[in-house]
Amino acid sequence: MLRCGDCLLSLASPVVMGILNVTPDSFYANSRTTGADAIAARAHQILSEGAAIIDVGAYSSRPNAADVSPEEELRRLDFALNIICKKFPQAIISIDTFRAEVVRQVVRNFGAIIVNDIAGGDADEKMHETVAELSLPYIAMHMRGTPQTMQQHTNYADVVAEVILSLSQKVNALHALGVADVVVDPGFGFAKTVEQNFELLRRLDEFKIFELPLLAGLSRKSMICRALNVQPSEALNGTTALNALAVERGADILRVHDVKEAVEVITLVTNVTGNE
Repeated sequence: MLRCGDCLLSLASPVVMGILNVTPDSFYANSRTTGADAIAARAHQILSEGAAIIDVGAYSSRPNAADVSPEEELRRLDFALNIICKKFPQAIISIDTFRAEVVRQVVRNFGAIIVNDIAGGDADEKMHETVAELSLPYIAMHMRGTPQTMQQHTNYADVVAEVILSLSQKVNALHALGVADVVVDPGFGFAKTVEQNFELLRRLDEFKIFELPLLAGLSRKSMICRALNVQPSEALNGTTALNALAVERGADILRVHDVKEAVEVITLVTNVTGNE
């Protein structure tokens, strides 16, 4: 169960987080949403296809992405959230940001949200205390370096053990500050080689050691594209296959571009496993 303001989100069965990018340079071109009508249509699609969360991103985290100023990130978020919150006031929203001041401003303007932090607090020393002060749910993802440098930091003796250790340190710090709702994310594609990503998925069940909700973000990522020699636009079938494996191995949240297909994956896998 995650508490987001006055809303309670049950994770008794896995749920879907639908991606709404308001960036001009996200790695999957079809996910780039600009303009009021397009944002409203995408939010409606995400919710109508069965997602529990809309994840709004205003800073592309693809490898070698250009940096975006906090002011520009906030401008993009304000534009999108004004539309979403007006048209879908009951929607549970997460924001994909690593900046504490961005979180503070969004909460001030729009109320409680889930913080989806690709840096797990490493990019902004004030992030954990800000989340604690504002009593927000927090997704701690594993990454080394920055989106601009992360692929230079893929040296692991045991990628699963080292990612778990890093996340455990973050979880302990968050709990010490009183953050009640923490989700862990191993960070597929972030400072990992293709082989390391598949090792993480193969051993995903080991992350249940945290006894916390587990997020898997595999949608159309390079591990699929390189393994199948396809472009992100051709990677839906591969995404569906890996999402099924992630749910079978214990993922509680699937972060995806394609909501309908992910909801169907959850329905089918939980019918097989009985873990509803």
